[in-house]
Amino acid sequence: MNSCLRRVVIISAPSGAGKSTLAKYLLERFPSLSLSVSATSRALRGEEQHGREYYFLRNSEFDEKIREDAFVEWEEVYAGVRYGTLRSELERIWGRGDAILFDVDVKGGMRLKEVFGDEALSVFIEPPSLEVLRGRLLARATDSLESIQKRLDKALEEIGFARYFDRVVVNDDLGEAMRQIEQIVGDFICDDIGNDDTDANGI
Repeated sequence: MNSCLRRVVIISAPSGAGKSTLAKYLLERFPSLSLSVSATSRALRGEEQHGREYYFLRNSEFDEKIREDAFVEWEEVYAGVRYGTLRSELERIWGRGDAILFDVDVKGGMRLKEVFGDEALSVFIEPPSLEVLRGRLLARATDSLESIQKRLDKALEEIGFARYFDRVVVNDDLGEAMRQIEQIVGDFICDDIGNDDTDANGI
């Protein structure tokens, strides 16, 4: 397997900063990137599906995975709510010859960078301000006011970890953030990944 396809890209940010939007954009621009689906102990929301947005596990199932050493990393992101990266996801993606894109919380991103070292590019997506972030979370209309405040408090803490990431992109203007992150990722992974004129499997 081409060693470049063993590389990983890690996108992390406070909730509501736009990391999932930017991760989706990267998947569109770089066909040989494949998203690692995280596991979580939280309940489904809205139209989410098991195995698409997350692998939704009961707490007992999550505990069993921990005992089996099935996670590359896991964190209790909010009280009683855990997220983790399953080793089986790495095997699934690398097994088909793709590079891995992680869309994870900030501490999870830091842990993954420790695991993969120089083979990983970690990018922190920073909101322009907490007030803008609050507006985005309110606009999503998926959380209570109490939950939004908890997310804002956590975001303030998480922004302090930005310096531990390889690169920081401030998501003030989405178009500019897309341009920046495409350039950053394109410089990191192999030239043939994301080349519109090259077959994704052509090495």
